[in-house]
Amino acid sequence: MKELIKKTLTDHCRMLEKLEQSGIGTIEKAAKTIIKCIEKGGTIYICGNGGSAADAQHIAGELIGRFLKDRKSLPAVALSTDSSVITSIANDYGFDYIFAKQVEGLVKKQDCLWALSTSGNSPNVIKAAKLAKKRGAKVIAFTGKINSQLEKIADVCFCAPNDNSYAVQEMHQIAYHIICNLVEKQFT
Repeated sequence: MKELIKKTLTDHCRMLEKLEQSGIGTIEKAAKTIIKCIEKGGTIYICGNGGSAADAQHIAGELIGRFLKDRKSLPAVALSTDSSVITSIANDYGFDYIFAKQVEGLVKKQDCLWALSTSGNSPNVIKAAKLAKKRGAKVIAFTGKINSQLEKIADVCFCAPNDNSYAVQEMHQIAYHIICNLVEKQFT
């Protein structure tokens, strides 16, 4: 057990080193994209599946509520939270459309879609990102695979390459907490 714990921590530290070397500019660009969107009266829509759906909800909570300081709520919606909408879309159109149909009904040019996919190739996230781009919205991608489909669509892509989804999501969480902090400082 101790060896597995040590290996996991060592791998985590290596990913953090890579994040520090190559991720700072991307994190800054993502934060600036979100700030600009909010300043223009836009909303941040966030989507993902499984653990990334939980991250989408976490991000929305940090922006709507607060991250570190009391401030006005910032406009954010996790597209994974309305079970009636998701199940009706999945039933009528298929699971691949659960986010795209919401993008179709909600996302405008001044908005931003923050799309999370550890593979970078989730069909429902890809469809949502393509439609958001078509509507003129900005797309921020969080992935775990270099040169994924989602990266090719996005205006900004934060990639934490790793074969294990949990490790990718750990780096995503660090990055999105930094982004939430930067955005909050702009509006405090």
